[in-house]
Amino acid sequence: MDFTHPSSSSGSWNCLCNVVEYSGIFDSESRQPHSRCMENTRVALRRSITQVLDQRDRTNIWLNGLAGVGKTSIAFTIAEEMKSAKRLAATFFFSHKHAQKVATIIPTIAYQLALAFPRIRGDIVKAIENDDSLLSDGKSHADQMRELVIRPLQTLKFREESYVIIIDALDECFSREEAARLVALLTVTLSGPSLPLIHVIFTSRPEVHIHAAMPSGVHEILLTTRDKDTIQDVRFFLRTSLDKTRTIRPAVFGQPPIPWPSEDEFETLVFKAGGLFVYAAMAMNFISTAGHHPQERLELLLRKKSTVGADIDQLYREIIEASKDPLAHCRMLASIINLRHPLSLAELQELFYMDKRSLAMMLEAFSPVILNDGAGHIEIYHTSLRDFMNDPSRSKQYHIDAPHTHEHLACCCLDFITRQGSVRTHAILVSPLPYPYPYQMWDIHLRSAYPSSKLRNLLSRFTNESLQHWVQTSNSNLTLLESIQGARRTCLSLKWIRSPSDIVVAWRLHKGSKKFAKRY
Repeated sequence: MDFTHPSSSSGSWNCLCNVVEYSGIFDSESRQPHSRCMENTRVALRRSITQVLDQRDRTNIWLNGLAGVGKTSIAFTIAEEMKSAKRLAATFFFSHKHAQKVATIIPTIAYQLALAFPRIRGDIVKAIENDDSLLSDGKSHADQMRELVIRPLQTLKFREESYVIIIDALDECFSREEAARLVALLTVTLSGPSLPLIHVIFTSRPEVHIHAAMPSGVHEILLTTRDKDTIQDVRFFLRTSLDKTRTIRPAVFGQPPIPWPSEDEFETLVFKAGGLFVYAAMAMNFISTAGHHPQERLELLLRKKSTVGADIDQLYREIIEASKDPLAHCRMLASIINLRHPLSLAELQELFYMDKRSLAMMLEAFSPVILNDGAGHIEIYHTSLRDFMNDPSRSKQYHIDAPHTHEHLACCCLDFITRQGSVRTHAILVSPLPYPYPYQMWDIHLRSAYPSSKLRNLLSRFTNESLQHWVQTSNSNLTLLESIQGARRTCLSLKWIRSPSDIVVAWRLHKGSKKFAKRY
């Protein structure tokens, strides 16, 4: 039995809590809606994973497969089962949807260990007290792992139970190098004989750099869209979901509900989904969208014949084509996908002030592939949508290239900045709160943007009206200084200087950065 360590060091514990990346914890509220396996699906697969976890050894698992085959749902369900059995040590679920930082990974794991094993919380807190820099961004992961995880866990080395750490979506990690280092760090350090038995489950796409990083002896499970059990589970999911739609729409299907859909339609939908759970889930989102007749939506999905199953690209194109203004909505979607970090609905409405109507229509039209929880959180349903939109060979006529996407974002940022007015600008600059997104990221988008005449005009207006106010008002903020210096470098590049007015803009930025630097 664990005994709670009476902590007189609440300050150090609070420091740890402040750096935890809560979106990495599998059942965090910020990850709603949680992606779990439907009851009576993936039964054989989950049983085989549990059998490995029950072994009295340190066998690690690599669950890999293409985007959309259900890796995260499986990882979440296994995490739930292990937590219920009091065998879950920690999780970290990577996601492009959240602004996660690489420096938070080990502290987040340590935080969960302290909750799972209260006996070691005091050791973790003491390690933080002994090293003021242990939680800093610059601290090596090896040092953090040794002090926050390995040494505290040595207290539990005589535990007979085996435990699990789950790392999901490793391919969405910050870089290929970082992913490889994380695999090596966890598998090597947790294999020591002075530790309790801990299995690590990794999930990812079957990418070469991750395969190369996996240690010998890892138990690899490859998920495919051709597996008979997977296809049967997708069939069960679709049948259950369609029956639910039929039951909860009595105004459409009557009471009791009439049979729907026809067997031919159902079999065609099953074939289109193949073994791809994300296809099935988004197809059901599309069919059951409020305000539309389910049969009409189903017919839209089935109107184009598929020669292969699991064609997620065709599904995305059909959803796009069903909108009233596909190109305008794709432009807005591309901008949201290419934000440096996710924004709430209120923040998006402010950023896309001139395109509010297009934003609202796009969110409605693309509701099957964009999550809007009604509480202000906006995110894409699945990372495969990002891949589709960023690859011109897949999105074809709906592709919006990166330079024009960043041009749109840079214009929106500069428009936001220049329309604030002096009073509002002053309030933003002197506020202790983080600056709004446009103040933080305008130069980042400018750097990658196509230099359109609209963007040049907005930049000229910014340097003529807002820049001087920044220099005079802000409290020598490094973020603003770096953004001005970054914009100056961009505007001095050959792709930008096309006329004398461009030189004037670059000169204003140069003078502004010099004055700003003197104050810093």
